[in-house]
Amino acid sequence: MDKSSTRGRFSAEDPSLAGQLFGQQNRHLKQIERSLKVRIGSKGLELTVEGDPPEVELALKLLSELQLLLREGYPLYTTDIDYGIRILSADSNARLRDIFLDTIFISARKKIISPKSLAQKRYIDAIRANDVVFGIGPAGTGKTYLAMAMAVSFLTKKEVSRIVLVRPAVEAGEKLGFLPGDLAEKVNPYLRPLYDALFDMMDFEKGQALIEKGVVEVAPLAFMRGRTLNDAFVILDEAQNTTAEQMKMFLTRLGFGSRAVITGDVTQIDLPTGRLSGLVQAVDILRDVEGISFNHFSDRDVVRHPIVQTIVQAYERRLKTASRPETE
Repeated sequence: MDKSSTRGRFSAEDPSLAGQLFGQQNRHLKQIERSLKVRIGSKGLELTVEGDPPEVELALKLLSELQLLLREGYPLYTTDIDYGIRILSADSNARLRDIFLDTIFISARKKIISPKSLAQKRYIDAIRANDVVFGIGPAGTGKTYLAMAMAVSFLTKKEVSRIVLVRPAVEAGEKLGFLPGDLAEKVNPYLRPLYDALFDMMDFEKGQALIEKGVVEVAPLAFMRGRTLNDAFVILDEAQNTTAEQMKMFLTRLGFGSRAVITGDVTQIDLPTGRLSGLVQAVDILRDVEGISFNHFSDRDVVRHPIVQTIVQAYERRLKTASRPETE
């Protein structure tokens, strides 16, 4: 053993859960080894973890937390190993069961929707506690998806009587030209991501029936002008592409018994040059207003394919490099 290395021991207390904890052919243990640069030896239910002291301590904490999750009946997936490492790396005192077992909604496909990072946990807690919540951060951090899950959960519990899903109709870097069809058909491509998220929560027939009854409304932002939305859960997606005037218009649509979640990525603004983003302005103007919560996500919160996190980080590095002033 290297002089700088240390060795720790872990015992799987429940033989019936050891297989799930270690993974098929020790897949989970190998994943922890790769991620934390430690060596794990197993003998029956006993594990030895060897490596640099901080990584060994983190690995032992992770194994202990995962074991507690399994005791609660949590179905452990390989992606949960990565999420657990990110969470405990950011906060060694975090308890994974407080995060992973906070079930927001169970979809029609019996998929359990729950937070997978500290930022996601704070986000859903903010939605429960505040009338207006902003979720700001890069793609893949679950901003819209979790907001949709919370909306469907509120509707199912009859805490609201309808869901209103809104998006600005702004082209993302490409001109679509004069689209065929009536107004609804023209704006439908802009709203497709909201439909996708909705139909991931409930089966297509049920979702379509709620849309036809007006219980769920999916509409472009321009359709909100002049309306008052009572007893509704309203989601404004891609809010970085609202103008300052549109953002103010949207925020003043809220009626009694309603709540709003506004999501966006301030690094992906597609407005014409010189137009101020309503999301950027709202952060500045409303940051100290009681009842409004701002929640920021980073690349550490990306919960899509692992390569997405790497892509986000690469772009952020390039942007930082490009923004540095040149030195002589």
